Amino acid sequence: MTEHIHASHPDIVRRLKRADGHLRSVIEMIETGRPCVDIAQQLHAVEKAIQQAKKTLIHDHLEHCLDDAITQDGSVDRAAIDGFREITRYL
Repeated sequence: MTEHIHASHPDIVRRLKRADGHLRSVIEMIETGRPCVDIAQQLHAVEKAIQQAKKTLIHDHLEHCLDDAITQDGSVDRAAIDGFREITRYL
């Protein structure tokens, strides 16, 4: 597998690490008997952070890899187009 890194990846990693920290807090909150409203609020924050990370990843992929779909001679790279179709299933 070839390395596939975009400029947005460090930001996505930061978001996911923050979501991981929130998720760990949620687990602790449940284990210590915190109120359900507080737990639900933290779960909502985790969910939104993960959704935003996914959205950023997919949009960045589509934006940067679109140029790769057009070859030097102007024809379309079928594999790249198939990759677009595949990733949009996760939107």
